[in-house]
Amino acid sequence: MTALIRRHRTTWIAVGIAVAAASVLLAPAAAHGHGFTTTVYVDATAPEPGVVRAEIGLEYDLLVLSASAAEDAPEFFEDGMDVFGTGEEAEALTAHADAIVDYVTQRLELTADDVPCLPERAGALRVDERHDVPYAVLTLDYGCEPAAAHELRSTLFPDEEGFVRGTVTIVDYEVDHTAGSATLTRQDPAFSTEQTLLERLGRFFVLGSEHLLFGIDHILFLLALIVGSRRLRDIVLAATAFTAAHSVTFILAALGVVSLPAALVEPLIALSIAVVGCWYLWRVWRQRREPAQLFAPTTGGGFDRTQLARFAVVFLFGLLHGVGFAGALGIHEPSSWSLLGALLVFNLGIEAVQVAIIVVTFPILLALRKAAPRTGLVVGVVIAAAVTLMGLVWFVQRLLGIG
Repeated sequence: MTALIRRHRTTWIAVGIAVAAASVLLAPAAAHGHGFTTTVYVDATAPEPGVVRAEIGLEYDLLVLSASAAEDAPEFFEDGMDVFGTGEEAEALTAHADAIVDYVTQRLELTADDVPCLPERAGALRVDERHDVPYAVLTLDYGCEPAAAHELRSTLFPDEEGFVRGTVTIVDYEVDHTAGSATLTRQDPAFSTEQTLLERLGRFFVLGSEHLLFGIDHILFLLALIVGSRRLRDIVLAATAFTAAHSVTFILAALGVVSLPAALVEPLIALSIAVVGCWYLWRVWRQRREPAQLFAPTTGGGFDRTQLARFAVVFLFGLLHGVGFAGALGIHEPSSWSLLGALLVFNLGIEAVQVAIIVVTFPILLALRKAAPRTGLVVGVVIAAAVTLMGLVWFVQRLLGIG
């Protein structure tokens, strides 16, 4: 028995490391999945000297929840939720306009050359649909002193409220004789109209990097691709197929050609994670009597039918993930075309993190397979099983609208 334990000690150590790594990845999964973020939209213009008009779009149910809690207005929560989905949401917003304005103006601040601008409500509150989600629209006129530059700062829907994580504020502006787009996040909550185009695009690059780095579902998908690849060429081509697919989705979404509800996309993204993880487990099962064939090079250095089918499946799922990426920035309408340059930079940020993960993890896995084939196989199985399980859990949760 002692000899047996010693013989497989390396394998069991590797299994323990793999299980621990999977536990670290999966523990925060519920907090960082797609369904727990929100996007705020701000369209800023200067209709007359000394006035900056901001049309602000906020998810209706989240606004009701957050504003009623922050302003100690339980009646707003009751009234707002009672009419949710009935078409009468605008009436509830209007009845509690003061609480909404107080909540928003304390968290969306505009300054002119460091002098605070004074906000007041302009026009009626209304409700619009953005990618099948009701959005409350509030218009504020900020009275500002004459200035060369304006700065907008947003701390709307902060993580501390406990309702969502990672709020992103997308700003389209035409102020100070300049026009453009900017993105505000928890880590970088303000921007100035003095910022250069390079600085604004740099924010989108960072945002794309963070979206993949902290998007546990996309990391698990990539991890499943890595453990299921035989050679570096395989994972590079699979990742390229994935990249090409969600880049196509970006462009189609910006053109307004693609628009799918999150209630459909998010469960399918979760299912794609499970399918890619299960693919590797299925291959292991098929080759259980000759496990060495799992990582043997194909005859002539080409691709067999299984690999070609895998590339096709990855490309298909990449289209879905692209819709998910697009949803993170609200790219579901033709007006997003003006954001295309920034979105492509956002995509580059995603790819930078994706390549970094491949460069770090695949050589380690490859070295393990060569030095201890059995250990490498077990580690791959453990990782693939954990990824498959998490994908299935997410699929059920998102399908049922829970978690």
